[in-house]
Amino acid sequence: MKSDSRVLRISGGPTPEAFQALFEVLDEPLALCDGTLRLLAANPPFIRFCSAQDTTPEGLVAGVVATLSQDAGLSPREGENSDVEVSLPDLRCVLVTLARRGDTVVVRGRMEPGRLMMAERALLEQARTEGVLLDLSRSVAEATGEEELVAAVARGVKELFPQRAFCIRIVDARTGGLTSLYAEGRLKEGAHEPLVLKQSAVVKTHLDPDALPADRVVVSREVPLIFNGSTLGVSAPLVASGQLFGAINMEYPEGLEADVAHDERVLLQLANQVAVAVRNAKLIDELTFVRKYLEELLEKANALILVANREKQVVVFNQALSALTGFSKEEVLGRDVFAFIPEDEQLRLGSVFASAIRGEAVNNFETRLRSKEGEVRVSFATSSMRTPLGEVEGVIAIGQDITVIKELEKRIIHAEKLASIGQLAASVVHEINNPMTAVSAYSEALLIKAQSRQDAVPADVDKLRKILENSQRILRFTKDLVSYARPAKDRPERVQLNAIVDQAVGFCEHVVSNAKASVQREYAELPPISAVRANLVQVFVNLITNACHAMSPGGKVTLVTRRDGQEAVVEVRDTGSGIEPKHLSRIFDPFFTTKEEGKGTGLGLSIVQGIVESHGGRITVSSQVGQGTAFTLRLPLVES
Repeated sequence: MKSDSRVLRISGGPTPEAFQALFEVLDEPLALCDGTLRLLAANPPFIRFCSAQDTTPEGLVAGVVATLSQDAGLSPREGENSDVEVSLPDLRCVLVTLARRGDTVVVRGRMEPGRLMMAERALLEQARTEGVLLDLSRSVAEATGEEELVAAVARGVKELFPQRAFCIRIVDARTGGLTSLYAEGRLKEGAHEPLVLKQSAVVKTHLDPDALPADRVVVSREVPLIFNGSTLGVSAPLVASGQLFGAINMEYPEGLEADVAHDERVLLQLANQVAVAVRNAKLIDELTFVRKYLEELLEKANALILVANREKQVVVFNQALSALTGFSKEEVLGRDVFAFIPEDEQLRLGSVFASAIRGEAVNNFETRLRSKEGEVRVSFATSSMRTPLGEVEGVIAIGQDITVIKELEKRIIHAEKLASIGQLAASVVHEINNPMTAVSAYSEALLIKAQSRQDAVPADVDKLRKILENSQRILRFTKDLVSYARPAKDRPERVQLNAIVDQAVGFCEHVVSNAKASVQREYAELPPISAVRANLVQVFVNLITNACHAMSPGGKVTLVTRRDGQEAVVEVRDTGSGIEPKHLSRIFDPFFTTKEEGKGTGLGLSIVQGIVESHGGRITVSSQVGQGTAFTLRLPLVES
């Protein structure tokens, strides 16, 4: 053999120089034999082809040739090729091709088909697995919720492990409760719970068995089969950041050949990806829930909440503000906040906004807001919204409607004025009573004396009678006025409803006269009711007064009483202009009035409703524009 090992020559045969050119051209394993398959020469690739570690090439080549020479019938005919499988001493199996050319047989070595196919299959399977896992990684990353995530994982498992039954279970990391379940195959009844984990898998994934909810998760040496008709199964827990998010079980039906070790390795790789995706999905769900909760909290809060960015654009305008101003969110969001502030208030608001942008909080800042029906008064406390870096990015204002409070303040001031006037009126009434009592007494005496005389002039007698009647009328009015102005007793008493209505009409004679209206009474006989007299008188005074104000000269107020079961019913009808339908639902709201500015407080009907309901009754209204209005009161009768 030459020193460079280019050609292995066996003595006793033709020299290899005749085949030198062929050996130089071909890199594939090549040897030359005679007609009886006795080795003559072999090139280095053939020696390597037959070689194994710690074995001499010459010995292995001789072994191949010895195997071939055992059966001379293997030698092909002239011009023919034949493939022969040869078992080597190192238990390998090789394939060689024999070709005869005259008295020489060329032996060409080939790779073992089994090894090549297995390597090829392994490479293809690995490439396919990596491709599926890559696609699955994209799918789970794009999933917007747990349901989409489970569907994407199911598609990946079906592609990686065809013809297998599998089950994907997602659980809550804190409670272990099942949140999602997907199964391909017939699950055994009740097999999906509890979640059984293999003890070795728990150790590998560093799960703390004591931290797992014992009623929902079980750790066992082996995981039981959960599908009908399965003979073998593998499983992998979904663990991320030391938390359990579920498990994937895969099982083999009877008759299906599978590489369990390979499948378990791939399933574990898949489970690691899925666990991270599930953890992220649950974190996103929690963040979404918290965000929606906070949004709902701001939107549904009873307080007025307004948020504006640095450019003074409105970004939050909650329902309480919408209800107060009448503006919808669509009309406000994105607009300049100063568009909803009266011009005379904008300068003050500008300084408050600038302070908030500088990071200074402002408390109890009162201002006015524009509304669709005018203006409302509000009180705000402002604070700054900051970015994670501490920069101010906007202003949040939380406040309350103080329109009612301001109106109540005005009402209290007005009530105090009325109280002082009432005290003055009581003194005036007292001063009037004394001389009017004398007028009434003397006129009655003169009338009696005149009526007893035969020569009395009828005209004088009639004048005395009118003086007496009017003086007594003044006395009755002053007496009722003092009684009405006196604070009402809280304790109710048995009263006649018809008499109360008549008393209210007496108080309203001046109003009726000024309105040039008439009053028509249609009373029915009624049992007594239990009521605070002065309060009920105030109810009918308000209703009759409102009726007179709503009518043009020549109008008529009709007062009707009747009994309806165990209720006394009173109707106060007028022939006035009526109430528009859009105002009818708000007619009893405090401070709501359809009267001109300065001619009504908007509290009369609200007080009326409160008094009626405090007596266990109810009040309703019906009206048609141009045809008048009718208020109907229902009050309980006194039981026998």
